[in-house]
Amino acid sequence: MTDSHVPLLLLHAFPLNARMWQEQVTGLPELRTLTVDLYGRLDAEPSVDVMARLAAERLDAAGVERAVLGGLSMGGYVAMAFARAFPERVAGLLLADTKAVADTEAQTANRERIAQAVLARQSVRLLVDEQLPAPLLGARTPLERPELTAHVAAMMLEATPEAVAWAQRAMATRPDSFETLRGMDVPAAVVVGAEDTLTPVSDAEAMAEALPKAELTILQGAGHLSSLETPDSFNDTVRALFSRVA
Repeated sequence: MTDSHVPLLLLHAFPLNARMWQEQVTGLPELRTLTVDLYGRLDAEPSVDVMARLAAERLDAAGVERAVLGGLSMGGYVAMAFARAFPERVAGLLLADTKAVADTEAQTANRERIAQAVLARQSVRLLVDEQLPAPLLGARTPLERPELTAHVAAMMLEATPEAVAWAQRAMATRPDSFETLRGMDVPAAVVVGAEDTLTPVSDAEAMAEALPKAELTILQGAGHLSSLETPDSFNDTVRALFSRVA
């Protein structure tokens, strides 16, 4: 039996938007599911903390004090920032295809390269060319579900160059979050696609080990966008988490 009184707030991946969660919104009708646009403060200094405050404002607007926070990739970084800033508002934590470590120097430099390139070109096509289908999707997804590849590309192209650059710079400055995870004594689920090469199984295992009450799920047939690639299995994991949320 799920606790329908505690809503689920889902935080989207980069450079996608809240539409990526449609399979969860419709596939989990027993839950009250909320989403938020994480690119809503482009005038602020780039930071995942700014996005975490947007998530808090979304809960405020919905009249919600505590929620289960779910984030995939960048959304996971924001969920961890939210847990750091507002731990009392977290009833449960769902971290999918993300990681708790900070970027390396090389990763930070690559984010800045992309930020500068999309702003100079005033186009985000670079992201589609570099990241789709690989490394965003698993090996079989483009062959078996070409319509999903097209759907992801369309969402990516909806992002503005300014939003892409801002988000890249925000992610580049995020801190290591393992201390935050060790302090989160709430039911948690860590989910990762078996074919995820951006935030691989080893990153998921490290987060699950740090969280006091975590269950780890590895989704076969999924790459980095597991909620889109294997939505039924992903939703089953969400239900299992809610069954543990008091």
